[in-house]
Amino acid sequence: MVAPAEGWQDIAAVEALPSGQYLEAVLEEADVVVFNVGGLFHAIENLCTHDGGRLSGGRLEGRQIICPRHGARFDVTTGAACTPPAYQDVHVFPVRVQDGRIQLRDDRWD
Repeated sequence: MVAPAEGWQDIAAVEALPSGQYLEAVLEEADVVVFNVGGLFHAIENLCTHDGGRLSGGRLEGRQIICPRHGARFDVTTGAACTPPAYQDVHVFPVRVQDGRIQLRDDRWD
C-alpha cells in the first residue's frame, strides 16, 4: 500500500524478515532486495553491476551479499561494491518501519 503524499510503499511485516535474512520486493519499477542486518533494515536494487544478474539467491555474510553468479560482494547498508568483478555501487533505497511494517521509497528520480 502506498501513501501517495509521501511515496512510501508497504513491503512486509517486521516479523516476516528475521535478522540475517532477506526478501525480494518490487518497488515502482525496480526489483529490490530488503535485508535485516542485526535488526536494522536496508534495501538495495536487486542488480549486480558487474553483469546485470540478480543479487537475490546469493549468500548474506554480515553486511555483504555475495552475487550468486560471479562472487562480487556488495555492502547492503551502503550499496558499495566491495570486490571484483563489480566496481560500480548498487542503488540504496530509503527504508523505514511504520506501525510494524517495513516500508520503502523510490528516490531514484528525486
